[in-house]
Amino acid sequence: MTMNRSHCSCSCCAHSAHSRPAGDGVSRRDFLSGVSALAIGGSMLSAMPASAAAQLPTLTRRPPVRLPLKVQPVLIYSVPKRREATSWRSWGGIQTEADATAEKERITRELAKLKARADFPVEFLPVQGVTKADEAAAMAKGQHDALLMFAAGGGVNLLEAMTLPDKWNLMFLRHSPGPVYLWYEIVHPRFLRKTVDPYGQAGMDTGDVVVDDYGELLWRLRALYGLKNTLGKKMIAIGGPGGWGAGGRKAPTIARETWKMDLVDYPYKELGPRIQAARANGALVKRCEDLARRYLGQGGVSLHTKREFVSNAFVLREVFNDIMDEAQTDAITVHHCMGTIMPVSQTTACLVLTLLNDEGYLAFCESDFVVIPSGVLLHYISGLPVFLNDPTYPHDNIVTLAHCTAPRKMDGKRYERAKILTHFESDYGAAPKVEMKIGQITTNIVPDFDCKKWVGFLATIVANPFLDICRSQIDVRIHGDGHALMEDMKGFHWMLSYGDFMKETGYALKKLGIGWQNVSATKPA
Repeated sequence: MTMNRSHCSCSCCAHSAHSRPAGDGVSRRDFLSGVSALAIGGSMLSAMPASAAAQLPTLTRRPPVRLPLKVQPVLIYSVPKRREATSWRSWGGIQTEADATAEKERITRELAKLKARADFPVEFLPVQGVTKADEAAAMAKGQHDALLMFAAGGGVNLLEAMTLPDKWNLMFLRHSPGPVYLWYEIVHPRFLRKTVDPYGQAGMDTGDVVVDDYGELLWRLRALYGLKNTLGKKMIAIGGPGGWGAGGRKAPTIARETWKMDLVDYPYKELGPRIQAARANGALVKRCEDLARRYLGQGGVSLHTKREFVSNAFVLREVFNDIMDEAQTDAITVHHCMGTIMPVSQTTACLVLTLLNDEGYLAFCESDFVVIPSGVLLHYISGLPVFLNDPTYPHDNIVTLAHCTAPRKMDGKRYERAKILTHFESDYGAAPKVEMKIGQITTNIVPDFDCKKWVGFLATIVANPFLDICRSQIDVRIHGDGHALMEDMKGFHWMLSYGDFMKETGYALKKLGIGWQNVSATKPA
């Protein structure tokens, strides 16, 4: 059955979304107790009857990809010699080899603590010391993603030899409590500006320099980790890659050229027979029916469509997983999901994409590569599932965001309550209405068609309405200048995650030469 009314009063629905406080979701423990067979891999068969399990091989799914950021820390210093009656040393507390040895040991300890704090994979290579330009040049060409310079001393030629424009470069400086570094004094006028006013150093700018605060270093590393995992991402495009509207026609080309993405066109003529074969596999269908029953039996989930649509969604998920495994990737998108896939799968892709995102994969509807790169980037920066959505017209610093698919594990830990309804436009299939946390801060990205300047803003979720629009829908209150957002909107689809990742997003985009307008940094006029 379907529910297209603006409010729901049936007893089986989740609690009222307008009054539910932040955090009132379904815990991972509660979720797993109701749907333990949803785990990825061979454990999916453990809950099945022996007769059914015997007819299917143990599944070992390719896990979601998280490539660690490899960082090379380097202490740059010099060992001066005393000369009488003249200046013989520069500023700084690292003046001897003994000082340098102690400092490298200190850096090693500090980076070990930083790695323990990181909520993303990062690998710090052994700290190296450099006092000569040829050593610096060789170090710059090493097998690392980012070079982290601890600029205690040495000449500008060392810094310039180490800073390659095609590498990511960071600098850490000590002020207090010391030992103070030479380049704390002169990094701006001598290295970044070359003793003139205009900036002149390729591969590094003021945003790459950190003084004392390892927390400031950590969010920059998180941004670079997100960028590393986004660039070159391999994505399966069911029905081919696309882009929304006339402005989106060039989106696949931009995704390939700017984001270096490997877009794999998987045509419907190949998908159809695979789905038919899966639906003809009695043991697989039986397993998926059991998984659907367990999913619907968990706390916080209520059914408002035909049960077979949900079972068929679990079958389609198995097909999508097979395709990703064969392509050795963890990312997929569906083109023509508003119609073409429905008669083939006898359901919609909406719930399937929810399930995959909750399991840590990247799964998007509409194959819109105007917005998909922002979703991949935000997913890796945040470490969370992301919500591709249709925006509405901002007014009174409120905007409604909606789509017929949304992850339930938006914070990476708890499963939000959900109603399983039909896809709105077709009134067919299975689509989740995810009740997101009231009071939750969100990061919102508004990509432009040309990938020249993105807009972003923070917002607070203030309501989960039940309007006659796409099923997962939220009202968010814009932080900052909502009028500026309205004036500067570009593209169409937006991307959302829980949490504040504005700094990381802007920093990552700058590395690609993409502009970033932070609406939340300005107050309403």
